[in-house]
Parts: sequence; C-alpha cells; structure tokens
Amino acid sequence: MTGYSRYQPYFGDIHNHCGLSYGHGSLEDALANARQSLDFVSITGHAHWPDMPEPNEQNQHIIDFHVEGFEKLKKLWPSMMQTLKETNEEGRFVVFPAFEIHFSATGDRNILYKDFSGEILYPNDLDDLNRQLRELRSRGIDTLAQPHHIGYRKGTRGIDWDTFDPEFAPVVELISMHGCSETHDTPRPFLHVMGPLDWQGTIQYGLARGLIFGVTGGTDHHSAHPGSYGHGKTGLWATDCTREAIWEALYQRRTYALTGDRIILEFSINDAPIGSVLPPTPDRRIEVNVAGGAAIDYVDIVKNNRLLKRFSQCDFVDAQPQDTMRTKLYLELGWGLQHKTTQWDVEFGIRQGRIMHVEPRFRGRQVISPLDSDGHDSCYTARVLQVSNTAVTFSALSEGNPNTSTQNTQGMCLDVELPVNGQVYATINGRTWQWPVQDLLEGSRADSMQGIVSPALRIHRAPRTDELFWQCRCEDHGDSDDYYYVRVRQSNDQWAWSSPIFVRSVPS
Repeated sequence: MTGYSRYQPYFGDIHNHCGLSYGHGSLEDALANARQSLDFVSITGHAHWPDMPEPNEQNQHIIDFHVEGFEKLKKLWPSMMQTLKETNEEGRFVVFPAFEIHFSATGDRNILYKDFSGEILYPNDLDDLNRQLRELRSRGIDTLAQPHHIGYRKGTRGIDWDTFDPEFAPVVELISMHGCSETHDTPRPFLHVMGPLDWQGTIQYGLARGLIFGVTGGTDHHSAHPGSYGHGKTGLWATDCTREAIWEALYQRRTYALTGDRIILEFSINDAPIGSVLPPTPDRRIEVNVAGGAAIDYVDIVKNNRLLKRFSQCDFVDAQPQDTMRTKLYLELGWGLQHKTTQWDVEFGIRQGRIMHVEPRFRGRQVISPLDSDGHDSCYTARVLQVSNTAVTFSALSEGNPNTSTQNTQGMCLDVELPVNGQVYATINGRTWQWPVQDLLEGSRADSMQGIVSPALRIHRAPRTDELFWQCRCEDHGDSDDYYYVRVRQSNDQWAWSSPIFVRSVPS
C-alpha cells in the first residue's frame, strides 16, 4: 500500500505497572518480559493525585496505598532512570521513561519523556500539567500525556472531553485491562471497582465533537508484565525502531489499538495512512490490508461513528489448495485446578518448512490490587529459551483459571510457511505430541497431562492462508468534514482498531 511504503509495523505497551510504586514485581522483571514480545515500552510508575477524594472510613485504605506508592516512586526515580538507560537498545528495544498522574476531574494521564531527562511532575490540575509540559518543551525536553481508561464517568477519573487538548495528547488509550472505550456497546466491558463505562467517556463521543487524536492499546497491567497477552497493545507504523521514529509515529497518530494478537493493519484513504488529516476531497478511495493473528472474522469501515462497510468471510472465496501454505500455529497451556501452578518446559516446532516469526503469548500474573498478593516473588516466569528455523523452546508457569470466564493460560504462536502435508510437534514436560497439518486445518486438538482436572494443552486450529490475509477496497463520497476508522475482529475474539483518518475543510 503506497501510504505505508516508508514504514514498518512495531508493537509496544506504554501503560503498565510494577513494584516501582503500587504494583507487583521488579522493574527488571518488567523489562525482561517486555523484551520478549515488544519493540518499545514505557514502565509507568504511579506518581501523583492532586484532587484525591477527602479521606473517610470507606476510602482511607485507598488513600494510604496511593500515598505510599507515590513516595516509593519518588525515591526510586533516579535508579529507575539508570536501569532504563542501560536496558534501552536503539533499533531493537526502545524504552521511554514514564509516570502516571490521576485526575478525578479530567481523567488520568500517562506522562512519557522522549529522552532520559526529566523528573516527576506534581501539577495542581490538567491546565497546570500542560503549562509545565510547555515549559519543558521550550527547554528541549519533549513529553507526551496519554489519557487512559477514559470510559469511566466524568469526575471519577474518566476523561472530560471539554478539557481535551491534543497538544500533548496526540493519542488516547482505547483498550486495556479496564475495558474497551470505543463506544457504548463494547466487546470488553468495564468491570473494575471504579465502575461501568459511560458513553460520554468513549472514543466515539470525542470524535463526534470534532476532536483529532489517534488511538492506542495498553495493558495497565500491575504485575510487571508489559504486553501481557489479551490485555492491550499498541501497533504503530514507523520508519525504523528508533526513539525518534517511534516518537514521530505517536505524534503523527500512525497508531492502532490491539487486544492481544500481533495483527498488522494498514488503512488508507487516497494513499494517506492512519492518523492523517486530509483536505476536502469528494472522492475517497479506501484501502485496508490486514494480516491476522488468527482467522479474520470481519473488517468494519466506520464513518462518523456509523458502519459504512463490513467485509466478512462471505466476501472472500476460499483459495485453491496449494502444496505450501502460510499459517499460524498457536499452542496454549494451562487449565488444571484453581490456585495450583504448573511448570511447563516445551519444544514447539514443525518437521518441514520454516518459522517466519515467533510470537510469545505470555500472560502476567492476575494480580490487580496493590493490597493483593499471589505469594510469588518473581514475575518473570515465562521465557523464550531458544529459536531456530523450525522450533522454539520455552518455559512458562501457569495457574488454573480463576473462574470460567477469565483465561490464565500461557501460549506460543508460530507464523510458519510449510507443506500442507507437513507435521507439527510439541514436546511438553518430556511427552511428545504430533499433529498432521491437515488435521489442524480441520480444527483444534486438546489433551490433558494426567486426566480430568489436570493441567492441559490445546493446539488451535490452523487458519488457511486466505483467512489470515485480507485486502479490502471500497469508495466513498462526501462534501463535509468526516472521519473514518477501521475495526477488525478475529474468530478468536481478538481485535484491532485503527486511528482515524480525518477529512477537514479547516486545517487542524
């Protein structure tokens, strides 16, 4: 696609937590987890809450752990900066320093520093924060202030769109562990004790007001696991994996939000990529390319918050069988009794063909509240050990699912090119399973390690090549200010949302 010829897709998480403030796990564990699946990251410490509620019997414990966490981050900030500098690897793994400020009135913000120069800020309100950020920028210190979990009711740390200013907020978080803030009907509801989603806190509400911003995904994970699978992730298009290029992509809104799978999403209008602001044009050539992490279910083109066009599996004719195919092989491990852990030692690979890409789908520990503890010291419990052209070895620790609607499994996905008569295998804790590719094209296979209620494994169905790669084309016409974005749903209920493309008669 022409609008993307200069760029490559990169993946990151700019909103997550560990024991730097109130949270669990070390900074070192967080960075080690991030390096396995992300190209860029910021580890976010909780820093400040200027309009904290007045203390009473009900909320005193909440105030106490916040104050304690803020002081902890303040103390650790210098050593944190040094560790981030030592871990950063331009061209491979880019790290941005960050901290979080809560605002009851206007909504929380993650503050990212572009470089390793900057201190924690303690503003009185959002206006004061923006004033301080302008002063820093005048001194050559650039920042980004991302609104997040915006869907909460205004006044309870949800976004107040009346106060939104894109000067330091080019992107807004759409998805995290808190839930999905796209619109009032959401595939990921808000279930946290902070309350339900409110329509006035959604992405669509902000867009309908004529505001210009891009979207991101972040985990908001509190157990030292940036990129924890299924909890939120950001994709973006940049010239390379460097600080300058990623920062430029964030400020140009060439971003998209993901739940978990490493979906590659290209969306353009008249060859302009996501995040673009186009001058008035009556004829609009819309192009969408999707490379899925599993079988694609549908692709929506949304115009002015209404569905303009849906592409579904009915629009794509099954490709003719080929001797060699491209597919995704996803091995998932876990289950067993609640609160019981299982150590997995795995070699997962193919007998013929080659691995194009290895995608760890590791999850962090399911600990949210700073008052909770799961009894484990280390949060770096799933790790890739070795990768070759035909196999990956890894170890992981899983725990039984806490209920029948929350996944607590660990997994590994291989993007492979192999013969349709090839073989897939996994050696798990000393036992070997082997599956013909033809069987996996029909459906998934599962087994248990020791019978009923024991830990188990599942090799997911291998999607056909034509289920993974879609090219969608349509045209639209208009004579007014409009905005468009793309929403992708996969059959495994993993999602992607593009930043909008805006058509504006008045320059932004």
